[in-house]
Amino acid sequence: MNEEFEQNLLTFKRKTITIDELEKLIPATITYEEFSALILQLEQEYVLQIIKSKGRNQRTPSLAYHYRINKHQLNRAYHQQLQAYRLKFNDAIDLDAYFHLNHTTWVADLPYLEKVNTYIEKNGFPIENIPAPERSYELVYDEKWIEQKGSEVLKRINLWNTMKILPVSDPLMLAINPNTITEENHLHIIVENKTTYQALLPVLPSSSFSTLIYGSGNKIPKSIENFSNQYPVEGNHRFFYFGDIDQSGITIWHSLHRREPATPALPFYQACLHKTGAHGKTNQRPNDKALTAFLDHFPKKQRHIILDLLDRGAYYPQEVLKTKELQTICLETDWRHVKA
Repeated sequence: MNEEFEQNLLTFKRKTITIDELEKLIPATITYEEFSALILQLEQEYVLQIIKSKGRNQRTPSLAYHYRINKHQLNRAYHQQLQAYRLKFNDAIDLDAYFHLNHTTWVADLPYLEKVNTYIEKNGFPIENIPAPERSYELVYDEKWIEQKGSEVLKRINLWNTMKILPVSDPLMLAINPNTITEENHLHIIVENKTTYQALLPVLPSSSFSTLIYGSGNKIPKSIENFSNQYPVEGNHRFFYFGDIDQSGITIWHSLHRREPATPALPFYQACLHKTGAHGKTNQRPNDKALTAFLDHFPKKQRHIILDLLDRGAYYPQEVLKTKELQTICLETDWRHVKA
């Protein structure tokens, strides 16, 4: 209960809190004695600082009516806990990401991290690739864990590749440029629709891209997990993404970007902005977080153009760019210097 309670304090919007508000942050089944013991402990740890002018109640033990929340101290305690688990866990489990994430994520992941650590200590690291459900059951005794959230956890602690997991998602549909196989740095372009894929395919061997990947709409955030198995080429890999400029296309990019960082292919998107927008997609759900992240890649003036477009219920399909335009942009852009 203490960890959950402290997380509630961290996310509480104000810097001060009343005793009544504190009581609402705990389960109704907790007795006053248990509640007061917790509050007094947090007083001693300087997490809750008494506002003396507001006084204390008359119950036993007595608590203050108002407190100031020391969120710096709460984060300090959280970081101390992370340091303790660093010493406890196998050295291969990288906890660095959690220092930049909120406590809720850590609390949710910890039971699985403990099971992964137990597996490593008992079995060492796997030497053969096996399907995700089988590996998932080996690690945490839940065959669906990797598919549902475990892949994110394993990537967060830098163990995804080490655990030799064969994703069960649909195979990635891609074309390979044979002229870049021996290079050290590889660029990959993912396109949302078949039309754009077919348009770029003929010029792939002459381009700076190592692969042309057909995203197939919402399938790409999951199927990208198969990339390293389908293109086992050593070197540095950077992904670009080009989809429709609409709520759905932006959300697909954001879902992909959270799994595998992918830079919006700005030269393609920017070319769309010189065209006339289309109308008709009025039932798409906006995703404010995805839109904000997407717009961050564009200059200020172009952000306003996109926002105005979406506010008017308009959009740009990839097909607004003709085959010749797509091919010219693909071949004439210095993709290695396009900013992330």
